Formats: sequence, C-alpha cells, structure tokens
Amino acid sequence: MENNELQQLVEEISMKFFHKPFLHKAYFNRRLRATGGRYLVHNSNIEINYGHYEEHGQEEVINIIKHELCHYHLHLEGKGYGHRDRDFRQLMKEVGAPRFCKPLAKNIAKKQNSPVHLYQCTGCKIKYTRKRKIHLQKYLCGYCGGMLKKLE
Repeated sequence: MENNELQQLVEEISMKFFHKPFLHKAYFNRRLRATGGRYLVHNSNIEINYGHYEEHGQEEVINIIKHELCHYHLHLEGKGYGHRDRDFRQLMKEVGAPRFCKPLAKNIAKKQNSPVHLYQCTGCKIKYTRKRKIHLQKYLCGYCGGMLKKLE
C-alpha cells in the first residue's frame, strides 16, 4: 500500500463512519515505533505506522485510522479530542474504533527480553523489582527508609 492509497482509504473511512470529509493528509511514517498512528494537532495530518500494515494487514490499519479520525474530527469541532475526554470515548464507541492497536512482534520480544533488577531493603527486607537500575546511594526504602542492596 502506498501513501496515495492510504489517503484514499482514510477519506473513504471518514465519509462512511463519520459522514464528514477528511481534508488533510494521511501518510505512512516508518519511524513510528511505539504507536500504530498519530494525529498531528499542529497541522491536522494523520501518520500511520507502516509496520502495522506489514505485520497485521489492512484490517488493523482501518482500526487505527478510525481511532485517529476520532481525534481529527473532534479537534476540528472544538470538542474534547484527548484519550480521557468523554466526547472522544463516546465517538470511539459509536464508530467501533479500538482504544489500543495490536502490538508489534518486535516490541513484544523486546519487552520480554528486558532485564529485571531485584533489590531488597536491609531494614524491613521488602523486595523491589525494577526494569531500570537504581542508584543505591541515592534511593532508600519507601517504607522504612532503610538502605537498599542489589540481589543477584
């Protein structure tokens, strides 16, 4: 799928589900990593992650487009277009847009392979697991204020 095909698909979905025209640009952004797509507030364009098209196909891209069009139409109407706004959640329910997209396999693998660091308080013996290393001279136990030590 090329950018011009994506543009046409977004315009069709906008008319079919929202009954309003899409008057800006929609295109693939291959640099997106953590998200399926994004609505750009400053210029009202929509970017879609090409990896989702490659891995999950056109059906997943349609769901991402619906989600981003919810942001688009609500923003242009001056209503709440953020994820926590009532207007946004209601419109997503009406058009059947998902809140989250399917994760990419490479992101799942990266998350599963991330190291886990285990720490224990020397005072109250509570154990802490963290994804990132912590500076043992800087941080103390949140319960008793004791020193922390790294476990193997």
